[in-house]
Amino acid sequence: MATDWLGSIVSINCGESLGVYQGRVSAVDQVSQTISLTRPFHNGVKCLVPEVTFRAGDITELKILEIPGPGDSRQCGDLQQSETGIPGVGCQVGPSQNGTGKMLKKPFSSSAPQNIPRRTDMKNQDIVISPQQQCSKSYMDRHMETLTQSKGFRRRHNSWSSSSRHPNQVTPKKSGLKNGQMKSKDDECFGDDIDEIPDTDFDFEGNLALFDKAAVFEEIETYERRSGTRSRGTPNEKPARYRHDENILESEPIVYRRIVVPHNANKEFCTDSGLVVPSVSYELHKKLLSVAEKHGLTLERRLEMTGVCASQMALSLLGGPNRLNPKNVHQRPTVALLCGPHVKGAQGISCGRHLSNHDVHVILFLPNFVKMLESITNELNLFSKTQGQQVSSVKDLPDTPVDLVINCLDCHENAFLRDQPWYKAVVDWANQNRAPVLSIDPPISEMEQGIDAKWSLALGLPLPLGERAGRVYLCDIGIPQKVFQEVGINYHSPFGCKFVIPLHST
Repeated sequence: MATDWLGSIVSINCGESLGVYQGRVSAVDQVSQTISLTRPFHNGVKCLVPEVTFRAGDITELKILEIPGPGDSRQCGDLQQSETGIPGVGCQVGPSQNGTGKMLKKPFSSSAPQNIPRRTDMKNQDIVISPQQQCSKSYMDRHMETLTQSKGFRRRHNSWSSSSRHPNQVTPKKSGLKNGQMKSKDDECFGDDIDEIPDTDFDFEGNLALFDKAAVFEEIETYERRSGTRSRGTPNEKPARYRHDENILESEPIVYRRIVVPHNANKEFCTDSGLVVPSVSYELHKKLLSVAEKHGLTLERRLEMTGVCASQMALSLLGGPNRLNPKNVHQRPTVALLCGPHVKGAQGISCGRHLSNHDVHVILFLPNFVKMLESITNELNLFSKTQGQQVSSVKDLPDTPVDLVINCLDCHENAFLRDQPWYKAVVDWANQNRAPVLSIDPPISEMEQGIDAKWSLALGLPLPLGERAGRVYLCDIGIPQKVFQEVGINYHSPFGCKFVIPLHST
């Protein structure tokens, strides 16, 4: 029977391209005409798979190297030698002329016999087998004739062809003894054969790509919304984040309308913090300045505060520390200051003095008048002590564009100045120069302005300025809170830590 050959050590030649396989016969199936070898060697090198299966048509030559005796176990063992390195006597089976297998007796080399160790499951020791037995030609012709029908090779892992595995086959266990001596505990724990370790690296990137982090978190959030639970480490609400200038302690609710005027404001603005700043009429604004002057905030102090705030804003518009740097002497900015013969003009002259003190090239235009206001005369005396340049004719203004134009030509009362030739000439020059314009304390929207401004600076409280005023800024000129209350304005400072703040239309 075919089962009588189980446990025999054979060598199977599969041709020049695929080489020679050696191993112990674990299964012979006459129906499917297959033979299986356990713990095989390929060309003298141990295979990574524990078992290979050959079809009868795939075998070119078959040699029996050892036949187990009556007392030998038919369990699979280790084959340590290759075909040419195993001495002894064996049987060679080759194809005959009629296509049937023919067994030829062929002696091997007469060198000293070498043992083939194998491990058994029943005993904790290694059994040494010597190839001393020979096979019978008639017995091999009866049981192996169907295994040599054609040439070729096919190797199938036992996981691919489980039907060809013998039912009595048992996976060999590692022996607890080695060379008759007890293995150490380290060998039992770490003594696996390194040949059985796959020679492939673990694909970390490929396995990481299989994890969809966004989908998992979305599933968790969906579950929390439905069940109303809150998982650890994944809160439903994100914690509030505060800036360095925000208070993290709970306080009273913020009141955004802290300034209330006695009449309905025609226009309202808001700061960056959201505080509402209503506009006031020109009559109320004039009354506020008059009461402040009566309490000691004289015109000279107001001019100085206005000049400082306007110069700070102008320096920021010119580039601030990036432009006004000792290393950038060749980039000295130029400012054209256009002033009229009134208090608004005096505010512009004060601003020009501070700009000139900060190394800005200032060109002051002021028309010639026989009699000037005292405030203008005082400011001109101070401005003359700087490096600024004063001109009275439009022809002396630069022909090339300047960095900034500061407009102080318009006045709230003296509207007749717009009909003067010098006023029209200066307005034409400013419109043709194509430089950005900063207007200081511009008139209300009902009064048409000759020069469109990009920025406008209001004093104390803004007037209802029109669209031609550009972006509105508000400066603090030092009016006390009780002065506001005296004119009927409930006032709370919106400036915070600054003296000039931007306003946004609501």
